[in-house]
Amino acid sequence: MIHAYDEIYLEDAMNNFAVMLDYGSQAYEGDIEEFYESFLASDVACQFEKGNPQYIAGLSGIELAETVFVYQKVNSHEVDYLPDNYSDVYWAGWALAHFQWVSNFSFSFIQRSGLTIKRVLQMYSTFHEADISKFVEAAYEIIGKARSAAHNILKSLRKNAGFTQQELATRSGVSLRMIRAYEQGAQDLGKAEARTLFNLATVLGCSPETLLY
Repeated sequence: MIHAYDEIYLEDAMNNFAVMLDYGSQAYEGDIEEFYESFLASDVACQFEKGNPQYIAGLSGIELAETVFVYQKVNSHEVDYLPDNYSDVYWAGWALAHFQWVSNFSFSFIQRSGLTIKRVLQMYSTFHEADISKFVEAAYEIIGKARSAAHNILKSLRKNAGFTQQELATRSGVSLRMIRAYEQGAQDLGKAEARTLFNLATVLGCSPETLLY
């Protein structure tokens, strides 16, 4: 697999991400989940997962957090911060950065697919002393189950409505090939065009959001 940046930068990236999350959660006037949502909505997430050298190694973790604050125009306060390599938040950032590098998934996709920051924090007691590969295995399993469930939603709704795949394709205007791909997980329904989601939802009698969760 081709990664967004060379492995020689991985340790720095993991540590910087860990500090960003740890410091940001303390300096942000909200909780850790709110800060992480601000990170996901900022350009910092995009630049980090693309492997922009300035973001993975050029800026410190504290500077990354401050950049999130600026991008999102959120309030923060000064904290007397010292990195704590043994804290659950620091570890969560460290582990997430590693998994993002290994998987090449975007942070937003990881979050949407069940590996939320809250879920990672809950994994701390089980995995923080284990080899990082154990966390990676568990992370893939969580995401795999979530995506499988998401793909099965379309199939379940279609069957509940009494449609064959061909009937759903004809009624919605979505090709049979794509209906099959969505149900089998070969295509991500979350990346479908808004019109596709709207047409499917209309035929199945649900909201477009229902198809995504």
